[in-house]
Amino acid sequence: MSNASRIPTVDLRPWLSGDPEARARTARTVDEALRTAGFLLVTGHGVDPALRTAIRSSARGFFRLPEEAKRAYAVRVGGRGWLGPGAEANSYAEGTAAPPDLKESLSFAADEPTGDAAVDAEWFAANTWPEETPELRALVQTYLREMRTLSDRLLELLGVALGEDGGAEFFTRHTGHPTWGFNINWYPGRETVGEPEPGQFRIGPHTDFGTVTVLDRQAGRGGLQVFTDEDGWQDAPFDPAAFTVNIGDLMARWTGGRWQSGRHRVLPPPAELPAEELMSLVYFYECDPGTDVRGVDSHVYLRAQLDAITVERPE
Repeated sequence: MSNASRIPTVDLRPWLSGDPEARARTARTVDEALRTAGFLLVTGHGVDPALRTAIRSSARGFFRLPEEAKRAYAVRVGGRGWLGPGAEANSYAEGTAAPPDLKESLSFAADEPTGDAAVDAEWFAANTWPEETPELRALVQTYLREMRTLSDRLLELLGVALGEDGGAEFFTRHTGHPTWGFNINWYPGRETVGEPEPGQFRIGPHTDFGTVTVLDRQAGRGGLQVFTDEDGWQDAPFDPAAFTVNIGDLMARWTGGRWQSGRHRVLPPPAELPAEELMSLVYFYECDPGTDVRGVDSHVYLRAQLDAITVERPE
């Protein structure tokens, strides 16, 4: 069995129709997939592809700016702004020493205050919007509303698929005021970044940290690969109409290990296509701060993981 068959395409329309048989069928498919690869392709989501295209076009304008202009927005991992070259190494989360990831990111995160000053200072700070691309703000904010709705729908589906008491609300009762992150990841080609170092990837091997990740990606030679014990590393199946959805460490823990956090990587820019550049829109969904996930504070864990993948630079 290949990764293409281990990672099914799930059409949300039968699930959302309310038909009991269709919903049960969908839940069984999801349960099986999350026991192996931890990944799904999701169609029938209703998100306009033109919105994704417009975000990429605007963000590309930012990433093409001179580095000195982008540096005004520079932040550490977990901040709101620009993660420049060398800022992040995702393989650190697995305890693997590796060169920094070959990417740049515009990072945004939850920004609606809860009223708890300490929580708000750490998790609900204001976002930074580049002045050079003024149209990006409205596009991203529209997209984020769509992602929040879609993520809760996915968590309702996962709650039913898990079969625990609480059903569709098993997870969403903990997403009344959740944290989330959103990265626009730019993966330049070799014409820009040069020859990768040994063991260097666009994103190194890792698992995500939260509940569900909703990824809008582009096909490419230096694209996404998924790891399973049965198949090793394989190219992830691609459908331009679909979102790629995977579960993270909090979800795997929440299910007592029944589901597997999806291990993945993004390959280095290919030598045979030195001009290939890709851009991914990555929405990381989490839960309410302080949620107890089988004895672990969700956000103590999240902060530790964000710190783990930060590449420390000498002052």
